[in-house]
Amino acid sequence: MCRNRRCKFCSWCGVARCAVVLLCLVSAAALRADTIEPRVYESGARPNDTRLEPLKDLNGYFPFEVPASVEAWQARADDLRLRVKVACGLWPMPKSTPLNAVIHGRVERPGFTVEKVYFESYPGLYVTGLLFRPDDGKQDVKRPAVLCPHGHGGRLQDYGPSKIREMIAEGAERFESSGRFPKVARCGQLARMGCVVLLYDMLGYADSTQISFDLAHRFAKQRPELEGSEHLGLFSAQAELRLQSVFGIQAYHSIRALDFLENLPDVDTSRIAVTGGSGGGTQTIIVCAIDPRPVAAFPQGMVSTSMQGGCTCENACLLRIGTGNVELAALFAPKPQAMTAANDWTKEMMTKGYPQLRQLYGMLGAEGNVECRPLLHFPHNYNYVTRAAMYTWMNKHLKLGLAEPIVEEEFELLTNAEHAVWDSAHPEPAGGDEFERRLTKYLAEESERQLAAIAPRDADTLVAYRQVVGSAWRTLIGRGVPSASEIERTKVDKQSHDGFIYFEDVVRLKSQGEELPVISLYPTDKPFQGDVLLWLDGQGKQGLFSSSGELIAEVRSVLAAGVAVVSADLFGQGEFRDESGGGIPLVVANPRESAAYTFGYNPTHYACRVHDALTLIGWMRAYDEPPRRLSVLGVRGAGPVALAAAVVAGKAVARVAANVDSFRFAEIRDYRDENFLPGAVKYGGLAGLCALRAPGELWIGDGNSQLEAFAGRAYQGVGAAGNLQTEQGENRLDQAVAWLLRP
Repeated sequence: MCRNRRCKFCSWCGVARCAVVLLCLVSAAALRADTIEPRVYESGARPNDTRLEPLKDLNGYFPFEVPASVEAWQARADDLRLRVKVACGLWPMPKSTPLNAVIHGRVERPGFTVEKVYFESYPGLYVTGLLFRPDDGKQDVKRPAVLCPHGHGGRLQDYGPSKIREMIAEGAERFESSGRFPKVARCGQLARMGCVVLLYDMLGYADSTQISFDLAHRFAKQRPELEGSEHLGLFSAQAELRLQSVFGIQAYHSIRALDFLENLPDVDTSRIAVTGGSGGGTQTIIVCAIDPRPVAAFPQGMVSTSMQGGCTCENACLLRIGTGNVELAALFAPKPQAMTAANDWTKEMMTKGYPQLRQLYGMLGAEGNVECRPLLHFPHNYNYVTRAAMYTWMNKHLKLGLAEPIVEEEFELLTNAEHAVWDSAHPEPAGGDEFERRLTKYLAEESERQLAAIAPRDADTLVAYRQVVGSAWRTLIGRGVPSASEIERTKVDKQSHDGFIYFEDVVRLKSQGEELPVISLYPTDKPFQGDVLLWLDGQGKQGLFSSSGELIAEVRSVLAAGVAVVSADLFGQGEFRDESGGGIPLVVANPRESAAYTFGYNPTHYACRVHDALTLIGWMRAYDEPPRRLSVLGVRGAGPVALAAAVVAGKAVARVAANVDSFRFAEIRDYRDENFLPGAVKYGGLAGLCALRAPGELWIGDGNSQLEAFAGRAYQGVGAAGNLQTEQGENRLDQAVAWLLRP
C-alpha cells in the first residue's frame, strides 16, 4: 500500500526539530522538481475503508452491545432518544393542537363495549379506530389503558373461515369467530380484563384513508410533480430534508393516541401500556422509546438483530444509523417489557438480543422486568398463544389482580357497519395529493414557527438555539471529533521542495474502520509558528495543485505566511474512486425509491465527508504539541462540509472560511445527490449552521441576504459582529485565504 516509509516525523513539533537537518540535506543535493503527484496509495489501490463495502440495509445485522456502566448507558440512551425524535421529525416536539375527539356508535359484546373514535393529530389529519371498554357494571372507577397499534393487515385483518380452521388445528388460534380477527380479539380480551383499549388505524388502513395505503406502505417511485419546496409530497427529497415521513407521522399518531387515552375520564394515567405486533411492534418500540407515559410494553415480532422492518412505514432516515431495534427497545428499560421469538427474523433472539436485554436490565437492577419467550414452532405472529403470554404480562404489570391462567373467550364478530368509523353523520374527510401537499406545508410552517421563536438574537436565545438546533445538527452528522486513541497514522513519504516539505500519510480512524489518504505541506521559507490550515476541496487534495502538478498560488501564499497546510481526499473523492474514475454507490440496491431504505442505516456522502474532516481535526489535535491555531477552509463544493465540521468541532477550530458558492440544501431535488442530508432544511440549512458557529470567527463566500441576516443577528446578539464576514460572488478563494491569514 505505502510506497515509502522513510519519514520518522510524528508531529508538527517533530517536523520543526528536524527542519534544519533537512535543509542541510537539501543544500547538498538538488531539489526535487516542484511538480507533485499527490497520490498516497499505489496505482489502482483504494483506501482500506469499511465505507467502500456494500451499504447496510434493513436485512443487515444489528447487534446490541451493552455499555459498561449505568452512566454510560444513560448517556447512550439520551443520544438515542434524541436520534429517534429527530428522525421522526419530532424534535422539538410539535405543539399539541386540540384533538377534537368524537366517540360514537357504541355496540355491546359480552364483557365489553366497542365504540368508534376519530380525533385530529394535526389539524385536518384524523386518527381513526375502535375504543374498547369493560362492561362489568362498575361505575366511576379509573381503569388501566392499553394502546394497540395493529401492524400490517390492519385492524380488519381477517384470516377467513378456512385459514382459521387450519390455525386452530395447529394450536395457533382457539376460536373460529373472534380468532378470525386477531387484532380485535386481543382488544376485546384486554377490555374483559378491565382495561380501556384503543385500537387505532395505521395510515392507509381501514378508515385512515387521507394518506393512501399505496403511498404509506407500497411507495416505490419518486413523483417529480410532488418535489420542490412549494409542492412537496412525502418521500420526496425536500420532504426528507424537512424530516417529514410516514414513519414520523405514525409515531406522532401514537403520541396523540396516548393523549386521547389520557384525557378519558375512566383512565388511570399511571397505568398505561402499549402492545402491537409486526409493524405495530415497531410502533410500540418507538413510542415507548420517546414517550414517558407507558409503564409496560409488549412489542411483538420486531425486536430482532436481523430484519428491522421491510415496509416504507417502518423506516425513516437517520433512525437506525449505528443502532437497531433491540437497542431501541432497550430505551424502555428498566420498565417492564416482554415479547416472543418466532420462526421469522426474531428466531435468534434467545441468543442474539435477549441476553443483552437481560444484561442491561440486570445492570439497572430490574432483570425480572424483561422477558422473551421462545415460540419457534410458530411463524411470524401475534396469535392466541402469544396473546396469552401478553395477557399474563399485563395482568402482572398493570396490577389487574386477575386469577391465572387468563383464558381468551369467544365473541360474536363485529359487522362491517359496527367496524366503520365514517358514516352519514360522520363523513369521511378528503385525502389525496392536494391533502398531502397541505399536510406537508403545514408541517413545514409549524416547524419553521417553532424554530423562529428561538432564533438566536442574544446570548440567551443562542443557548436555546444550540440546545435544540445544535443538538439536531450533531445528530444529523452523527459524529464528533474523535479522540487520539481512535486514530492511527502510517507515514508514507516525504519530499523536499522549494519553500516547503511535502508529506504523505494514511490516517485511519480505527473505531470506525475508516481511512484517508492525507498530504501535508510544511513551510520552510518562514519560521513555522504552529498555525495549521485544513484545506478541504471539492476536488480532494488534487485541488491544491494546478493541472501541471504545481501548487496553486493561494496555497503558496499560505506557506509563505509560515502556515502549514493539510488536505485529504474525503470520502468519494480522488483515491476513493476506482481506476476508471467511477464513484461509490449512493443508495442500496432496494428498487423502491425511498431514501429511508439507505439513509435510515447509513450516513449520506455529505455526512461521511464531514466525518472525515472531523477525523483530520482529531488527528491534528492528537499531536504531542497540537497546532497553536487550527483553521478550516472549504472551497469548490467543500464549503458546506467545512462549515458543518467547524460547527461540530466547536472551539477546536479557530477560524473557518467556507466558500459555499450557490449551493443551498433547499434546492436539492434528488435524495441521491451527494450533498443530500436528511433534516438539513428543517434545521436552518447553511444559515442555521452559520448561526451555530457564533461567536467563532467565520467567513462565508456567496452568502445570500437571508443567510447573512440570520447569522448576522446571532453574531450581533453576542457582541461578535466583527467575527462574521460574508462575500458575494462565487469562488472567492483569494479573499477566503486572505481572511484566514490576517493577524
